[in-house]
Amino acid sequence: MSEKIGKGKVVGFSYTLKNDSGEVLDKSSEPLVYLHGGGNIIEGLESGLEGLSVGDSRKIDVAAREAYGEYDAQLLQKVEKEAFPTDTPIEIGMQFQARSDEGVMVFHVKEVHLDHIIMDGNHPLAGENLHFDVNIASIRDATGEEKQHGHAHGAGGHHHH
Repeated sequence: MSEKIGKGKVVGFSYTLKNDSGEVLDKSSEPLVYLHGGGNIIEGLESGLEGLSVGDSRKIDVAAREAYGEYDAQLLQKVEKEAFPTDTPIEIGMQFQARSDEGVMVFHVKEVHLDHIIMDGNHPLAGENLHFDVNIASIRDATGEEKQHGHAHGAGGHHHH
């Protein structure tokens, strides 16, 4: 009887991620290993993997709100250009960290204008529906230590920070 993905299993899967228009956003070079039920991967993907066995392939569609959230226009900020260091040219897609009441937020540069820059605090994939093509590579029981720590440990069982 083959094992199925469920809580407390360490699962390895490879994937291709596309957006609604079918462009590839991300692709695993080697299987991604995670502890199922630990909340370590996006919710909609985790629930879509539930119950699969090794060798299964599945297309999992995750709505934006179950992935990186809806797009929030309030997270757009206009910043005067002189607030940025002059020695680096500011380019679209660059990331900056900013402290806020909620902790550290990551903003990326959305638009560059002559005297100001539009910063976007949304995750780059916010508001995108995600389409995963997954292939299950491995399933095993989590070790006691993994369960305790709430995530899978790499090959050799050592922590990498």
